[in-house]
Amino acid sequence: MTTTAHSRKRLVRWSLVKRVAGLAFVAIVVVLIWRSLSGIDWNEVLGALKSYRFITLLPAMGLACLSFTLHASFDLLGRRYTGHHLGAWRVMLIAWLAYIFNLNVGAMIGGIGMRLRLYTRFGISASQVAGIYTIAVVTNWTGYMLLAGAMFLWQPPTLPASWGISGWLLQVLGAVMLLAGVGYLVACGLLRQRSLKVRGRSFQLPTLRFAIGQTVISVVNWITLGAIINLLLPPEVSLPMALTALLVAAVAGAVAHIPAGIGVLETVFVVMLGHLVPESTVVAALICYRAIYYLLPMVIATALYGWMELRGARAARVGRA
Repeated sequence: MTTTAHSRKRLVRWSLVKRVAGLAFVAIVVVLIWRSLSGIDWNEVLGALKSYRFITLLPAMGLACLSFTLHASFDLLGRRYTGHHLGAWRVMLIAWLAYIFNLNVGAMIGGIGMRLRLYTRFGISASQVAGIYTIAVVTNWTGYMLLAGAMFLWQPPTLPASWGISGWLLQVLGAVMLLAGVGYLVACGLLRQRSLKVRGRSFQLPTLRFAIGQTVISVVNWITLGAIINLLLPPEVSLPMALTALLVAAVAGAVAHIPAGIGVLETVFVVMLGHLVPESTVVAALICYRAIYYLLPMVIATALYGWMELRGARAARVGRA
C-alpha cells in the first residue's frame, strides 16, 4: 500500500474517531441537561410566565433591538476590512438575517451560508464574504475573551462540584482568556508581520484602532445580552450574576454544538442561579428571553428572507425574458 493510501486511511479513521467522540459528547451533554431540568415543576414555570406583563417586557425588547444593531455592525467593520462598497443599511440587513439564522440553526447555515447567499447576489466576492465572516467571529470572541476573562479572574463564579471546575481553575481560565484578548490587541498594534495563518488560512491583522473598535462593540453587546436576561429575572439576581451565567453558558453552548444552545443555557442558569430564585422562575425568564431574542426575530427573518428570494427569482425571470 502506498504512503498516500496510508495517509488517506489514517484521515478516514481520525474523522470517524472525531465523529464518534462528538456524538458521545453531545449525548453526555443531553444527559446532564435532562438531569438538571427533570426536577423542574412546569406548572410553576407556566405560572411564572403568566406573571409577565407586556409593559415589563418592553425594556427587554428595546435592549434586544440594541443588541441586534450592535451585532449587525460587526459586518460594517467587515465592510471596512474588506473594502467592499455595499450600502450600510443593506449590510446591516444581511448581517441581521445571518445572525438570526446563526442563533437558531447554526453557523454553517446562518453565519456562513446566509452571508454567502446574500452578499454574492450584490456582487461581493466569496473571498470578501469570508473576510466579513472572519471579522464578525473575531469581533464577537475578542470581546468575550476580555470580558469573561476579567470576570472569571477577579470574581470566579461558584460552579457545582460535579462539574469538576474549581474556583482557581476558573481563574486560570480567566487569565488565559484575558491574555488572549489583550494579545490580539497587542498583535494588531505592534506586529510588523500583518498576515497570520490560522488553520491554513491567511488572516490580515487590522489596525489597533480597528481592533479597539471591535472590542468595544463586542463588550457592549455581551453586557446588553446579560442585561436583557437580568431584566426578566427577579431583583435578587444582579446584572453581574446574570452576565457571568450567560458567559459560562455561551462557551458551554459553543462547545456542545447544540443548535441555539437548547437546554445548555437553561441548565447553566438553573445551576448557577437556582440557589437565589426558584428554578421555575429562572426557566420562565429564559423562555421569555428565547421568545424575544430567538423565536420572534426568526419568524420575521424567515418571512423577510422568503420575500427577498421571491423578489430575486422574479427579477431573474424578467432579466431572462
